[in-house]
Amino acid sequence: MITVSGVTKAYGAKTLFENVSVQFTPGKRYGLTGPNGAGKSTFMKILQGDEEPSRGSVSIPKRVGILRQDQFRYDDFRIVDTVLMGNKALWAALEERDRLYAEPEITDEMGMRLGELEGIIGEENGYIAEQQAAEILQGIGIPESKHEEPMHTLPNDMKFRVLLAQALFGEPEALLLDEPTNYLDLKSIQWLEETLHDYNGTLMVISHDRHFLNSVCTHIADIDYDTIIIYTGNYDDMVAAKVQGREKIESENREKSKKIAQLQDFVARFGAGTRSSQTQSRKKEIERLALTELKKSNIQRPYIKFEIKRPSGREVLELKNVDKSYLQPDGSMLDVIQGLSLKIGRDEKVAVIGSNGLGKTTLLRMIVGDLAPDAGTVTIGHEVNPGYFPQDYKQGITPGVTAYAWLESFATDEGVELLRGLLGRMLFSGEAALKKTDNLSGGESARLIIARLMLDKNNFLVLDEPTNHLDLEAVSALAGALESYPGTAIFVSHDRDLVSQVATRIIAITEDGIADFPGTYEEYLDALKTGKPSALPMSRRGALV
Repeated sequence: MITVSGVTKAYGAKTLFENVSVQFTPGKRYGLTGPNGAGKSTFMKILQGDEEPSRGSVSIPKRVGILRQDQFRYDDFRIVDTVLMGNKALWAALEERDRLYAEPEITDEMGMRLGELEGIIGEENGYIAEQQAAEILQGIGIPESKHEEPMHTLPNDMKFRVLLAQALFGEPEALLLDEPTNYLDLKSIQWLEETLHDYNGTLMVISHDRHFLNSVCTHIADIDYDTIIIYTGNYDDMVAAKVQGREKIESENREKSKKIAQLQDFVARFGAGTRSSQTQSRKKEIERLALTELKKSNIQRPYIKFEIKRPSGREVLELKNVDKSYLQPDGSMLDVIQGLSLKIGRDEKVAVIGSNGLGKTTLLRMIVGDLAPDAGTVTIGHEVNPGYFPQDYKQGITPGVTAYAWLESFATDEGVELLRGLLGRMLFSGEAALKKTDNLSGGESARLIIARLMLDKNNFLVLDEPTNHLDLEAVSALAGALESYPGTAIFVSHDRDLVSQVATRIIAITEDGIADFPGTYEEYLDALKTGKPSALPMSRRGALV
């Protein structure tokens, strides 16, 4: 059980939450929600012991699995050892045992200590620990052939997966997971959902993936109104309850206002007359009918609307016999894409899905000209004006300037009012527009790039994981904007609700080839159940690392 007693956290004059007292009990899975800046990560850090509250205290179980974000901390360790470190008692015993066995001579005292260590290792299931770690690693997409290699051989997104495996390892009594679906493909997210369904401890998770929260959570801990309110049910249940509760108070206040107005009218008419006793009772009734205070919600939703300056030609993009390979550290060539040909027409909304490392980002980078194919051609159609959202969300954002100055650098004849309006729609109001780009969070950087796309009015949007750092409100706004966008879009995303809502065509990159399916995501999944969709031929020899 996690117990929070009278916790307040404030930064200067800004209070994130005040005098919060709540218990998070075993067997329940809590989603911690709230918009960017509400204090979700701060509250998680307080639970982890990485940050102190301004007031109050927190009690947590002895064994807690924590998803750390430091992807370089374990570079010199084996991948499987990094997972084993999730059980601190086991890892300490293993390290001390290995150190003692490395001594040139074992004394009686050392022998006794080795016996104690073997006891600890046995109690912590240490003799099957590597097997358990391997099962978790394989579940999140790290092949067995990699387990003995050092962490530095992995790209950053795969390192993140190992850190997730570390948090899950060792049967923790509580799990604290901050954005665990980042860098996970759809298959790995499904595995994680199933794993968490079977977890019997106390789970606290932050995620921008609504589908994930709806699938996993039994309760929602929502940061709003300067406090944390627990709702029973998943994310959609919480939203419905929150709206219903606020509407009920607003309705009651309207009825009270009408009644108060009638009573005040009576008091004004008869207050000085012979009906003073009735007047006094009316005054007491007015006091009793005081309106319920409605605190201002801290939820802010950006307003996203993509427009186009002019329509494109009918054919937006054509790839002919495209090959792309990469030179590996051992000097061999890794074939990522071979013989790929496809066309994208005007107004299509194309979702590119598939496991990480199979070439989704490579494909998008070739489309925008950021990478050249080794063979074949990539042709942008007549009157097509692409806009690009890179996976590295800070790519192309000039450091050391304000958000306003960066956006202004792409303006043509747009004035201050229009630029300020765009930034305001993306939640950069007032002084926030003067925030230095170096200090922007992931969500702020993503929203700034979207502001530029709205400014440029491109008729072809190429988006690589645009939702990774957006909160739930922003993801919902983006999905709505893409659905109503009058141009053409191709996007990579692991957000199932976004893919389901927007995509009219699915390109699924798999180990066996590329399936090009002319339909929605649900239709694609139905086709998978009845028989594989037709696949474009693409030979592969390994996966992109």
